[in-house]
Amino acid sequence: VEVPAAATMTVEDALREVLRRSLIHDGLVRGIRESVKALDRREAHLCVLAQSCDEKEYVRLIEALCAEHGIRLIKVPDNKQLGEWAGLCKLDREGTARKVVGASVVVVKNWGEESEALNVILEYFKSQ
Repeated sequence: VEVPAAATMTVEDALREVLRRSLIHDGLVRGIRESVKALDRREAHLCVLAQSCDEKEYVRLIEALCAEHGIRLIKVPDNKQLGEWAGLCKLDREGTARKVVGASVVVVKNWGEESEALNVILEYFKSQ
């Protein structure tokens, strides 16, 4: 008996995969300034916010824009981890991330291609 991929994939793994595919297809916006522009123009499909962001005004602004425009919001615990997922790092020969730059907010404007990870993320929002 084979287990479907969706059952074994966590939301965190799916988010990492969706961000990677979006980055490949040039659909990822990183940083507060570009993210606010994308959210305000209603170009965003998904917003990912780091809970470790020090500036409470940033958090309030992003949450308010997402709520106002009906854009999905996911919070992750660490901004360094979010920066690594968004491609803000250097990879060494073994593929290990080095010199990771933190990202407080990342916005997905283009999903890229359809994938099982995207379906996991969409099912997560339906269950909310």
